[in-house]
Amino acid sequence: MTNVTELPRASGKGWPFQPEPLSAPPADARQWPKITIVTPSYNQGRYIEKTLRSVLLQNYPNLEFIVVDGGSDDQSVQVIEKYAQWLTWWVSEPDSGQSHAINKGLERSTGTLLGWLNSDDYLLPGALFKLAEAYLEDPSVGAVYGHGRMDDESGRVVYTPELQQVNHDMLFGWCFNNDFMQPSCLFTRDAWSSVGPINEKLHFALDVEYWMRISERFSFRMISDMLSVSLAHPDAKTISMKNRSFAELALLCLRWQKVQEAERILQYIADGRTSGRAQSASSRLRFQLKKLRARLA
Repeated sequence: MTNVTELPRASGKGWPFQPEPLSAPPADARQWPKITIVTPSYNQGRYIEKTLRSVLLQNYPNLEFIVVDGGSDDQSVQVIEKYAQWLTWWVSEPDSGQSHAINKGLERSTGTLLGWLNSDDYLLPGALFKLAEAYLEDPSVGAVYGHGRMDDESGRVVYTPELQQVNHDMLFGWCFNNDFMQPSCLFTRDAWSSVGPINEKLHFALDVEYWMRISERFSFRMISDMLSVSLAHPDAKTISMKNRSFAELALLCLRWQKVQEAERILQYIADGRTSGRAQSASSRLRFQLKKLRARLA
């Protein structure tokens, strides 16, 4: 990969537009596991440069960086082209959505540690080194993760989840404070080979469903470092369509026969916090709950 000290100038305040001094990579980059980061994107030209710089300025010596753009018609392609020589591979062509784009990138990956970073999120300095160190301490794990936070467009912190040790059962309370920030997690190639690709039928809870599958077979290693920032903005689907995200989580609970957890989520949706289409989805889910209860009785 080309020396990141040669990255083009970019206007902006703070990291990664005004980067911290780069740490010197080790003499033998092979001592560090290869990390693959996939960035799926579609019409995120306002944000993607920050995402790209935050990965490249990690100065991680064994990095594979893949960008999968869904055929954007804003300035995204121009920004990606600006950094193309530092990317392992990139494409801009129509796809079927975020999960499809992530899978396209992961299918090309050769890393030992894998992850995705959405094009409106960014990594904090040193994040990849810290995750790699955690993995090297116990290569048997299926994933490593740490703290993350959510900022609004002014830079104000709006959410910081309280980090907990991940296990399979606790993930079914994801929308009730059993969560962590997806960009702060990398999973292993062994885990990816074992559980398969991202579920392309999901549009909101694709990350949680993936952690559920991994946690059935592997342990997660937690570290205490702050690693990433997710952006809360009106167009972010986890903000603009929160209750549809909750509905997908309820369906996941039903898939694993976690009836009480599904009911709790549906009650949240039904408690006047949503309307219209989402409430209709809630009614359909309640009907599925009745059928499931009858089958389990």
